[in-house]
Amino acid sequence: MTVLDTRPDDAYANDRAHVFHSWSVQGAITPAVITKAEGSWFWTADGTKYLDFSSQLVNMNIGHQHPKLVAAIQEYAAKLCTVAPSFANDARSEAARLIVEAANTDCTPAHFTKVFFTNGGAEATENAVRMARLHTGRFKILNHYRSYHGATNGSITLTGDPRRWPSEPGMPGVVKFWGPYPYRSAFYAENEAEECQRALAHLDNVLMVEGAQTVAAIIVETVVGTNGILVPPDGYLQGLRDRCDRHGIVLIFDEVMAGFGRCGEWLAYQHWGVAPDLVCFAKGVNSGYLPVGGVILSDAVAETFQTRQYPGGLTYSGHPLACASAVASINIFREEGIVEHARTLGTDVIAPGLEKLMANHPSVGDVRGLGVFWAIELVRNRATREPLVPYNATGADAAPMNEFAAACKSKGLWPFTHFNRTHVVPPCTASVDEVETGLAILDEALTVADAYVTG
Repeated sequence: MTVLDTRPDDAYANDRAHVFHSWSVQGAITPAVITKAEGSWFWTADGTKYLDFSSQLVNMNIGHQHPKLVAAIQEYAAKLCTVAPSFANDARSEAARLIVEAANTDCTPAHFTKVFFTNGGAEATENAVRMARLHTGRFKILNHYRSYHGATNGSITLTGDPRRWPSEPGMPGVVKFWGPYPYRSAFYAENEAEECQRALAHLDNVLMVEGAQTVAAIIVETVVGTNGILVPPDGYLQGLRDRCDRHGIVLIFDEVMAGFGRCGEWLAYQHWGVAPDLVCFAKGVNSGYLPVGGVILSDAVAETFQTRQYPGGLTYSGHPLACASAVASINIFREEGIVEHARTLGTDVIAPGLEKLMANHPSVGDVRGLGVFWAIELVRNRATREPLVPYNATGADAAPMNEFAAACKSKGLWPFTHFNRTHVVPPCTASVDEVETGLAILDEALTVADAYVTG
């Protein structure tokens, strides 16, 4: 018996007839039919093979179809497919233990104690905000303009990029501020130290005029993901921690994209040794093999709900099959040294490779990142830093980036592009040869962007 007895042509026809796609103009899309995937590669129905430099949605950290992870899911499915969140379960309990252990890496004494499971990252940020408000008895939430925190009502309000506009006004109580971005500083800083200092001074002013005593939480992506892979300058995260401690504010790090190996650490905040009060996770914890996410709670926040009910949870929270996949994934990461491999790829392969691309292509204005989490920012003019395409470009304005992406695909590379950037985000398990192959294709495709350079 086969799982599905359909042809690729049926898949496409049924998709166009019946599937309502996210973030899409329904009549303008022609989705590729994916028939096979393995490691860092996937194949379309016409037999074309692509190197996945997008890790799908930057979540395929362990690579496609890892045999040990697939086997673990099959084995647990034969044992127990689902059980309500109110029961204790071996997969859920072990996943929570391992996640807490990963979060406490380099934390002495242990800071985190509990995990609240969700079905994905958006639900994680929603619940983290709810926890912070109940813990503090306050209402306001501060977060960066350059951010993405999910597409549910609260999480899309927290999001700073244009994807929130159609859903406004959204959740009340959210106040945005500018975070650090040395290449395009909102503070006219001339170096990273100055950018850090001025960004924190800006936050101090926001806290002053909003009333720090009214703020429940500050939520930021530890390393900003879709909106630029913005690595915070040294001292910035500690500055957030200091201000939250001073004013009794909960510090939330959204590690949905940056966590579980992506930045060469279990959780990205470990790169700076600064622990938040709550951590949102999803994506890389099991590479999206099954839907799972959650919030990791510090002991102080968890204690709030020891004697009062926490008003949150869904039917599939902590789904045992999803939790079993997280257990298997974390153990595979340990056995195969995947976190360390991701770190080495970043320092020894990707960073020097991108510096060479920058030297070869006048359209490359900046490169930045950690681990296997990098951005190439494309410009028309290095001196003025004019972006290759305008902010939130559509239609004809977006043509240069569309042409660049098409050039990548024509050479067998599936890129991740956003605004005027292409992100280098292969699986954490990608080999050195695979990464170098991808960089070589980018080297060829960037000639398309170079043609638009005016300076």
